[in-house]
Amino acid sequence: MINVITGKVWKFGNDVDTDQIIPSQYLLLPNVEEMKQYTFEPLDENFASTVCPGDIIVGGENFGSGSSREQAPLVLKALGVSAVVAKSFARIFFRNAINIGLPVVICKEVYDAVEQKDTLEIDVLKGTIKNVTKDQNFTSTKLPAHVMNILEAGGLIGFLNKK
Repeated sequence: MINVITGKVWKFGNDVDTDQIIPSQYLLLPNVEEMKQYTFEPLDENFASTVCPGDIIVGGENFGSGSSREQAPLVLKALGVSAVVAKSFARIFFRNAINIGLPVVICKEVYDAVEQKDTLEIDVLKGTIKNVTKDQNFTSTKLPAHVMNILEAGGLIGFLNKK
């Protein structure tokens, strides 16, 4: 059961859109495994080769805006990103992330308090985030039971197949 997620921070700014997460020209590739190497290419061309499984994305306001492409959260998950924390999310990105089994939580204070490579500990059930590096605590959104059930099943399709 997913309760606590721990990982290193990758920090991105406000209004990060889906075209910055996975540029549209790479959507022509046959699958997510081939697409993932281009994740965040316009913002950090080394991201895909240096992100580690378990790392956490921290974004500012309106993270995941733009088109409704589900490939944006899919490439993050394929690279092993364990969660995304932002001041706010574009609604479609938030829903797509849950649907594919990627935890997303809202916390307005974390963005300004963390630096690249800090370690965060996110308790998705309690709605708390700890910056382990700086020994700071924050309150985030709690993920409700029905969302946790979807995440535990690996996404909406897995959840529906269990029924």
